[in-house]
Amino acid sequence: MLYSTIKVATYKNPICAAFSAVLLLSMTSCVSTLQNSAHITAIDTSDYCQSQDLEAKYKNQNTQQRAMSCMLAELQNYQQKDKTAQQQYFAYKAQAWLNYAIHKDSINSRSPAGLEAAQSAEAILQALKKGSENDLVLIQDIPASSALMRPDLWATLSALKDSGGIVSAPREIAFSEVALIWAATDQCEHNSRQAGSQFRMADRWLEQAREAFVNGHDAKANVALEGLIVRYYEQYSPFDTSGDRCNGQVLPPLDQM
Repeated sequence: MLYSTIKVATYKNPICAAFSAVLLLSMTSCVSTLQNSAHITAIDTSDYCQSQDLEAKYKNQNTQQRAMSCMLAELQNYQQKDKTAQQQYFAYKAQAWLNYAIHKDSINSRSPAGLEAAQSAEAILQALKKGSENDLVLIQDIPASSALMRPDLWATLSALKDSGGIVSAPREIAFSEVALIWAATDQCEHNSRQAGSQFRMADRWLEQAREAFVNGHDAKANVALEGLIVRYYEQYSPFDTSGDRCNGQVLPPLDQM
C-alpha cells in the first residue's frame, strides 16, 4: 500500500509491552498503585465520588486518589454504545490520560507530564459532563512535555480524524494518540529507546483503526484516506524530533505552514 512506502523504522528497545497495554486498557486495576504525589494533588479535584457505592469502594484512598479512581469510573458512562462517537473518543482519551498520570505517579516521577495528563483528563471529563465536548479540538497540539516523533503515525492519526475515522474506531484512535505523546515524552525524559513499546502500541491501535475504516467505507474513500496520509506525512516530517528534545509541537492545518 502507499502508506507502507512512508512508514519509518520503529524504535527498537521493548520494555514489557504487555504492562503498557494494561495501563492503557484497564479502567480501574492500576488505580490501586496510586501513591501520594505533589503532581497529582496539584490538580483541581472536584469530588467525583457522588455515590455511596463509590465512596465505599475507595474508602481506603485519600481524597486525591478517590478523585482519580472515580473519574475513571465516571468515564465509563460516556464510553457506551448509546453515546456519540465523539463522546466515546474523548472519554477513552481521558481514560488514557488518567492511566498515564497514574503510571507517572506510581514510579514517583518528578516530571510535569503526569500533572499535564491528569489536567487533560479532568478538562475532558468536565466537558463531557457539561455536554460541551464539541468545543474540544480533534487535532490537538502536542504538549510541551512531548514532541512529534514518528511522523508516519501522526500522519495516519490526523488523516483518520479528518476522514471521520473516529466513528469507526473511537477507542483505538484515542489510545493511539496518547500512546504517541507518552512514547515521545519517555524518549526525551530517559534518553533511551525504552519508549519503543509505546510507539509499537500506537502503531497497533492505528492499524486497527485503519482496518475498521477500510472495512466500513468504499474504495473511493479508502483511496482518499491514503492520499491524506501522504499529505500529512509530508507536512509533519520536517517537525520530526531527531535529537530527543521535547518542546511540544503546534500541528498546523493541512498545507498551512
